[in-house]
Amino acid sequence: MSLSDPIGDMLARLKNSQMRNHKKIELPSSKFKAKIAEILKSEGYIIDYEVISQQNKTNLLISLKYSSGIPVINSIVRVSKPGRRIFSSAGSLPKVNNGLGIAIISTPKGVMTDIDARKQNIGGEIICKVF
Repeated sequence: MSLSDPIGDMLARLKNSQMRNHKKIELPSSKFKAKIAEILKSEGYIIDYEVISQQNKTNLLISLKYSSGIPVINSIVRVSKPGRRIFSSAGSLPKVNNGLGIAIISTPKGVMTDIDARKQNIGGEIICKVF
């Protein structure tokens, strides 16, 4: 099965799984998805993630996080899509809910949050916004 937007698929699976109160989700893995999961873990939006190798394919197993039965991720929105890429300079990076949320940015120095990109004065492609 070929996906035209694997990152959008990952974000949709995260959102749908949390609406159904699943504990874990499993999806096809890539280095880019693993880096996004690492950022979500470091910012406290998910419990943990693990890359699992089975036969010829690798999967990403993400443990979802809840607070009193309510999902920690309130909203997760894809910004830059394959049909329309959205780039931003370091000075015009978006603040998600006045700094309460994060934007995940793909920069020449790797995937990072908007806060880290502002500190390093680097712009890039805005992948998604998480709150």
